[in-house]
Amino acid sequence: MRVLIVTAVPAERDAVVRGIGATAPEVAELPVPGGMIHRLSPVPPAEPPLTVDVLAAGVGPAAAAAGTAAALTAAAVARTPYDLAVSAGIGGGFTTARPSATTRPTAERPAPAQSAPARLGSIVVADAIVAADLGAETPDGFTAVTDLGFGTVEHLPPAPLVAAVAEATDAVRGTVLTVSTVTGSAERAAELLRRHPRAAAEAMEGFGVAEAAAAQSVPALEVRAISNAVGPRDRAAWRIGEALEALTSTFGTIAPLLGTWTLDPEGTRQ
Repeated sequence: MRVLIVTAVPAERDAVVRGIGATAPEVAELPVPGGMIHRLSPVPPAEPPLTVDVLAAGVGPAAAAAGTAAALTAAAVARTPYDLAVSAGIGGGFTTARPSATTRPTAERPAPAQSAPARLGSIVVADAIVAADLGAETPDGFTAVTDLGFGTVEHLPPAPLVAAVAEATDAVRGTVLTVSTVTGSAERAAELLRRHPRAAAEAMEGFGVAEAAAAQSVPALEVRAISNAVGPRDRAAWRIGEALEALTSTFGTIAPLLGTWTLDPEGTRQ
């Protein structure tokens, strides 16, 4: 089993490495185009054998996609392809109650389910990875790129893996939004929640990782530790250290799950 974990910055990478390193000490640093992979392997060897590679690919969806694609391609060329790609790091949480839906529910169109608020220091596991600002502004508001007839804006992580990770870490399950511009106002936070009622967190890399993984038929997962509330930027209220500690603890807990999880041809956990 081979797992690629992609973070934005070295601090996040190091937090993940510390967590997994409790049972899988780092054994090598390996260069890939544009970055350096930190490789960990469990001692004693797991059954099936597990290799975890952790890469800090840079900030934003473009850097995340480029770094992930480079690592996935290098592994495929070496005939050691990855079985799973994980976007990991800290992020903003939708910490308040959800606004009312913009349209009235009907029998044909029921109200979408909503995720629980994500408190500071908590963990969010994405059951959907969504590019929230990939599209166009129109006189009627934002239009997703898919409504313009192009591309995709959503990737769905494997549901059994999401459930297992969430249960093991007491995480919030919900949509994690990928944005190129971090939200800085209450108005935009409310707009995002109106468009994505199940949004639990906002970050900048998940969709890039998932898009690169999908191009090579590799399943993707996103795990976020909440460092701040989505909305007005109040640096005094940020809890980056606490979030990084939560990230370390989470990956220490879920490393065995990553080592035993696979997809069978029907897409269920074996």
